[in-house]
Amino acid sequence: MLAERIEPVSLADQARDEAAFARALGGSFARYGFAVVEDHGLPQDRIEAAIADAKTFFALPDAVKRRYVVGVGGQRGYVPFGIETAKGASEVDLKEFWHTGRDLPPGHRFSELMPPNVWPAEVPRFHETIGWLFGALDELGKRVLTSIALYLDLPKHFFDPTVDEGNSILRLLHYPPIGPDAPGVRAGAHEDINVITLLLGAEEAGLEVLDRDGAWLPINAPPGAVVCNIGDMLQRLTNDVLPSTTHRVVNPPPERRGVARYSTPFFLHFNPDYLIRTLPGCVTSRAPDRYPQPITADDFLKERLREIKLLA
Repeated sequence: MLAERIEPVSLADQARDEAAFARALGGSFARYGFAVVEDHGLPQDRIEAAIADAKTFFALPDAVKRRYVVGVGGQRGYVPFGIETAKGASEVDLKEFWHTGRDLPPGHRFSELMPPNVWPAEVPRFHETIGWLFGALDELGKRVLTSIALYLDLPKHFFDPTVDEGNSILRLLHYPPIGPDAPGVRAGAHEDINVITLLLGAEEAGLEVLDRDGAWLPINAPPGAVVCNIGDMLQRLTNDVLPSTTHRVVNPPPERRGVARYSTPFFLHFNPDYLIRTLPGCVTSRAPDRYPQPITADDFLKERLREIKLLA
């Protein structure tokens, strides 16, 4: 039977019954590749302050925004409208975005892989608000991973040393109003590259998940909830036990085409040198290893960034 919606789970239940919450969260991921998480505890006023600063940046003149285009494959700073293209798509996505990553101390072993952040001088509190949001979502992601570990019958903190210096990215997304003859869609059908994605915001509808029944399922999360989904790296690690599900952002109906859409996905990544090797507990006689060749997280990331035209 076709699902009508993904039932939310409450992160408050994690402390009350850790095992039951892990089953509920993991079950949603195993079924849809997505989960809707309520009661995450992040202060709504601070989230709104970060989103407000993102909107202020995107309202700047195009020439000003382009000062913050940096040549690191789109992994820091501004990426203009009409650049990113979904894997296999012929039309570019109808969006522009900003990337903030992990700050590293000078001389860090990953400095060549994770360049310094840039910050727009025209938005005075941008560093403070967006930096806070990166850290808050990084910590929330680690909490989610403890429950995923339990669902997979792994030690609770299995993932901690695999992501503590991960090449994670906070993406501030702006989908401008759409004209009647606009080519393409706001975000073409795709899967995420990373471990898990945490999505805040998205006041406007449009996010859809390809259900295993073959139909597109709209994700209309309750206000204040986080939408979380499995990325390709975790799908590979778990031998498809946890699926990285195809999703898209469709164009709005005619009456909403004049309204912009904003969202703030956080792409949680493994440490660059982490070797993605299929977990033995996810391999059975009925499900042999689909990914017998291990690959580092950095090599996997670069391979995929080339496919979506963020790396040459």
